Amino acid sequence: MSHTNLGRRIAVVLFNLGGPDDQASVKPFLFNLFNDPAIIGLPGIFRTPLAKLISSRRETSAQANYALMGGGSPLLPETRRQAEALEAVLGARLGGDEVKVFIGMRYWHPLTEETAAEVAAFGPDEVVLLPLYPQFSTTTTESSLKAWNAAYAGPGVSRAVCCYPAATGWVEAQAQAIGEKLDEAVGQPVRVLFSAHGIPEKLVTGKGDPYQEQIETTVAAVVAAIEARRGPIDHAICYQSRVGPMKWLGPSTPEAIEAAAKDGVGVVVTPIAFVSEHIETLVELDIEYGELASEKGASPYLRAPAVGIEPLFIDALADATVGALSHAGVAPFGQGCKADWKACPHRNARHAA
Repeated sequence: MSHTNLGRRIAVVLFNLGGPDDQASVKPFLFNLFNDPAIIGLPGIFRTPLAKLISSRRETSAQANYALMGGGSPLLPETRRQAEALEAVLGARLGGDEVKVFIGMRYWHPLTEETAAEVAAFGPDEVVLLPLYPQFSTTTTESSLKAWNAAYAGPGVSRAVCCYPAATGWVEAQAQAIGEKLDEAVGQPVRVLFSAHGIPEKLVTGKGDPYQEQIETTVAAVVAAIEARRGPIDHAICYQSRVGPMKWLGPSTPEAIEAAAKDGVGVVVTPIAFVSEHIETLVELDIEYGELASEKGASPYLRAPAVGIEPLFIDALADATVGALSHAGVAPFGQGCKADWKACPHRNARHAA
């Protein structure tokens, strides 16, 4: 079926982890998460029973956390708003084409397989895979891309954006949100804590995961943007959400909050690897770490919001999509990896070619 007279049909697929809609979906969501070989790298015969055990053990405490947000995760409604905003911007930019933005979640509905079927039914000429993870990791982007490649059998030329750690609109949106919190703290010394989701250290040292380097790239760009306007700021990178006995990237966000308290400064915490509000920001940063800060005396404790549908960020996603239409395979939008990381999909695509 040819769409030549109507321009191209372009499907843009936004990848994210997903989150449970309600209390009943907490356990199956956790099972899907821990049963992913990118999260627990054991053979299925061991991984699946372990995922069942972990999801059973964690169900009650996780349900309590989701109850603090009204019972379920706000991630899907937030992602839907981002998809609508992006579709509007792309519709205006690519006037002759029909653009539709889809959402593919990794661990809860709409799951990758469901989305793949929807995209195939749309019958696209072009498919752009766009992760809502600005920094590449084997635990997020690679896992989502693998799931997509296994599920999608529809038409169209597919290409993927592997990362965009220093995309201008993404960086500017962060700088703006942090700047507003620094204005709120005026007269009180504060340290900006760039809090990223942690990953086990061995993924970086063993698997060659570029995530940590890309977090540092984002932070350097955001700090430069803020300092260009306001002069030097006190800042540090930290990692949240550690689970299990393994050594994770550090320092942890709780350790960084304690260090700020010892130094007699407050903190402005910003989620540097998340683009929407969900359990890690609304419960972990706002409630748990907020309580820790008040206990340790890190005051004020301020939190910059996730970028959400901030127009600067949506423009960055649109730029990345338009840029991707002109290349094949997997490539970063703007600056990707600096070092030659073993797990970098762009590097591996180049080497294969």
